[in-house]
Amino acid sequence: MSIAISRVFQNGNSQTVRIPQEFRLDSARVQISRNADGDLVLRPLAVDRGKALLEALQAFDDDLTADFVARVSADRREQPPVQERDPS
Repeated sequence: MSIAISRVFQNGNSQTVRIPQEFRLDSARVQISRNADGDLVLRPLAVDRGKALLEALQAFDDDLTADFVARVSADRREQPPVQERDPS
């Protein structure tokens, strides 16, 4: 396991940590969490998470997709019955 010491800077109301080249991330965004020991954990986020979803949706059969869209649309058109309420 590699270890490096780096600097912490104040940037407005945020802190900035200089990440050495050997730890450089291949992502524009990270998820930050703190583990039970109090250590900060950085996890790179995918650049375009929506792209993977769209690619997965394209794998569906067109007939299945059309049926799904029709059912969702039908559910939206049907209004639930009016509720009876106490006028208090």
